Amino acid sequence: MADKTINKVCVIGAGTMGAGIAAQVANAGVPVLLLDIVPKDGDNRNAIAEGAVAKMLKTQPAPFMGKRPAKLVETGNIEDHLDKVAECDWIVEAIIERLDIKQDLYAKLEKVRKAGTAISSNTSTIPLAQLTDGRSDQFKQDFLITHFFNPPRYMRLIEIVAGPQSDAGTVAMVKDFVDRKLGKSVVDAEDSPGFIANRVGTFWIQQAVNAAFEQGVTVEEADEIGGRPMGVPKTGIFGLIDLIGIDLMPHLMKSLTSTLPKDDPYQKIARSEPLIEQMIEEGYTGRKGKGGFYMLEKGADGSRTKMAKDLKSGEYRKAARPGLVRGSAAKGDLGKLISQKGKVGEYAWAVLGPTLSYAASIVPEATATVVGVDDAMKLGYNWKFGPFEMIDKIGVAMLVERLEADGLPVPEILRTAGDRSFYRVEDGKRQYLGTDGEYHDVVRPEGVLLLEDIKLSSEPLMANGSAALWDIGDGVVALEFTGKMNALDEQVMKIIQKAVPLVKKEYKALVVYNEGSNFSAGANLGLAMFALNIAAWSEVEKLVKGGQDAYKALKYAPFPVVSAPFGMALGGGCEICLNSDAIQAHAETYIGLVETGVGIIPGWGGCGEMLSRWIENPRHPKGPMPAVSKAFEIISTATVAKSAAEAKDYGFLRRDDGITMNRDRLLFDAKQRALAMVDGYEAPEKPEYRLPGPTGAAALKLAVDSFRKQGLATPHDETVASELARVLTGGDTDVTETVTEAQLLKLEVEGFMRLVRNPKSQARVEHMLETGKPLRN
Repeated sequence: MADKTINKVCVIGAGTMGAGIAAQVANAGVPVLLLDIVPKDGDNRNAIAEGAVAKMLKTQPAPFMGKRPAKLVETGNIEDHLDKVAECDWIVEAIIERLDIKQDLYAKLEKVRKAGTAISSNTSTIPLAQLTDGRSDQFKQDFLITHFFNPPRYMRLIEIVAGPQSDAGTVAMVKDFVDRKLGKSVVDAEDSPGFIANRVGTFWIQQAVNAAFEQGVTVEEADEIGGRPMGVPKTGIFGLIDLIGIDLMPHLMKSLTSTLPKDDPYQKIARSEPLIEQMIEEGYTGRKGKGGFYMLEKGADGSRTKMAKDLKSGEYRKAARPGLVRGSAAKGDLGKLISQKGKVGEYAWAVLGPTLSYAASIVPEATATVVGVDDAMKLGYNWKFGPFEMIDKIGVAMLVERLEADGLPVPEILRTAGDRSFYRVEDGKRQYLGTDGEYHDVVRPEGVLLLEDIKLSSEPLMANGSAALWDIGDGVVALEFTGKMNALDEQVMKIIQKAVPLVKKEYKALVVYNEGSNFSAGANLGLAMFALNIAAWSEVEKLVKGGQDAYKALKYAPFPVVSAPFGMALGGGCEICLNSDAIQAHAETYIGLVETGVGIIPGWGGCGEMLSRWIENPRHPKGPMPAVSKAFEIISTATVAKSAAEAKDYGFLRRDDGITMNRDRLLFDAKQRALAMVDGYEAPEKPEYRLPGPTGAAALKLAVDSFRKQGLATPHDETVASELARVLTGGDTDVTETVTEAQLLKLEVEGFMRLVRNPKSQARVEHMLETGKPLRN
């Protein structure tokens, strides 16, 4: 099996999960066969699978990373097309959670699949031993559980359960595929009810809901206390339930109570509140229903007011902002949080105490190590810290003391730890405490390189408040943004200017990379607004020119520069990528030049770089206007690509730029890309443009004027677009003249400065800072 690869996949079950898994396989560029049952009505026997694909093409957030992947999905039904599974190297079963129906399907699959083809179930409730009962030894060798999380494109966690007879080579092949091709982080789980994340997550939610009803805590108070202070997403508890669906709660409860041992702590807390039952019955099932614990009430004037469910009366009232958690407790000091007197401390402990105790109790039953539990909760529920990392924040001894005082279970692994922490750093390596009482290295998969690990054993080559340089080995330096939201300012530009001579003298290449939530949201608008408010125009112009100089220093450096974006790469974050020799992007990269949304234009070379990309595009029409028109269309509408694959369609990425599916592999891949460019590297030549000048600008302005008359553009949109048109058409030139890159950069600065002096642009910047949303003025 070691030399086998997965070249085609079959997914059986075209429901939300099955279809989503098929879409992600297609996103990886791998053909997939999607099968479902024949519908009872109608003539189209493939209607269910075909309908699933059609629905996904309209769904937001989108399961597909563009329209092309959908073409890789072949649809069919299990009555007419089951024999096609013989063409596939991996079969994923994602049908209804009924053992009898699954076993009936497996019996049919045994007759048509190739021996040695991997087959897995996406079950979240049924034990592997029951699934394979009665099947052949060969089937049992090829079988495993691959538990994806919803939505499959965006959730990074996959829990994998191998049975006692599962072939190690088959399991390794599937693990490698879901890791490298589907971008998943694999957590090995034991064959136990609920596996890891849902078992701990369901307990946590149930305990939090119970405590809120028992203690008279409002939904807003519960979400404030149990949200960000605990490192939980800002939705908190009740907001999360609204998101996943209130009607899912009883199903999860039924699943776990029917499969967990009778003495499991979850059995004692599993109960349904009459109010919640009533909400489900009346259609208040969360965001997908009429509303949930929160809802938006529309006023007569069209305004929307956020309402919250009163847990006592059952009525909706205007949602409050409690403001109960302050100081270090609000910033992640869990010891302080659970020790506070009154409502905050009582509720925090009522949630955390039992939840952490329960999480500790499932090691090694559900997974072999504390790392498995922590990774599962961070990847599957988006917790900032895993349960054992939380325990370290509180202190094991303090937690045990509180548990004992309240008569709560103290799992064996907490006794084993004693007064030690579950994690430590030893000789520059992160280690975890095992069930054997010894510390073990946290081992990364081959091809995973993380800056967080490098930082454990080294100091930055240089750093300031906004950026740092790190030696990541083999002669490669990483440029890391470190400011809030990785916003870009003059401190970043200073580091870049210092990096160029350093790398030239002592290293081979540079990678632009970080491990924040997003690559960069662009320029620091707060600093820019401060400068605008005091009319420090020379400082603003200095920042614009400084950014241009820094980015061009990277572009023309005598060594390869590779940018590795992920998440949001907007404005200046996009421009640094455009000025790099190559881009190695995470698949989930949302990149674009969004400056027009705040009333300005790209100022750090983005205009020229987009022009160059469209001029160089062999598939795009030639002549003075096509490239100009395309760049104008993309920049003026603040277009943002919704994936790295889509970014290639817009020209933000070139066709030969790389895409990494697994976020943890991004730095390694970017580093390898940079090293591959070192031998024989030559900096690019400076471009020269033949641009249409005022006649071209006039044509672009006519188009914008038409949009304004249709109500699709505002008067200030027209002003911003006019400045952009002047830059992209080369100012006072015509096609007989040559426009240099330096001249285009000068036009950028001039247009940028005229716009930032405009009160309407200033209003847009201020509105974005205050609300996070663009102002349409």
